[in-house]
Amino acid sequence: MILEAAMLHVKPGRTEQFERDFRAASVYIGQISGYQGHELQKCLEDDHKYLLLVHWEKLEDHTEGFRGSPQYQEWKKMLHDYYDPFPTVEHFERVYP
Repeated sequence: MILEAAMLHVKPGRTEQFERDFRAASVYIGQISGYQGHELQKCLEDDHKYLLLVHWEKLEDHTEGFRGSPQYQEWKKMLHDYYDPFPTVEHFERVYP
C-alpha cells in the first residue's frame, strides 16, 4: 500500500467553500482503480492549512491512473484554484509495523 500525502494551503477566506467542494470532488477519486480511501485533516494552528492523505494499492494507481483520468480533470477544476502555493505531493510506504 502507498500513502499519498499533500499539504494544502487554502487561500484566505475560502476555507468553507473549499471544504464543501472537497466533499463534492471526493466522488471522483473514489472511482479510480487501486484507490483505498482518503481523509482530509485541518490544521489546528493554521486554519488555512490541510493535510490530504490518500491510500493507494500501488504508486501508479495515483501517478498514472488518477492523474491520467477524466476524473482527475474534474477534481482539478473543482479544487486547484483554492491553493496558494500549489501543493507538493509525496508518496510513502510503510516501514513499521
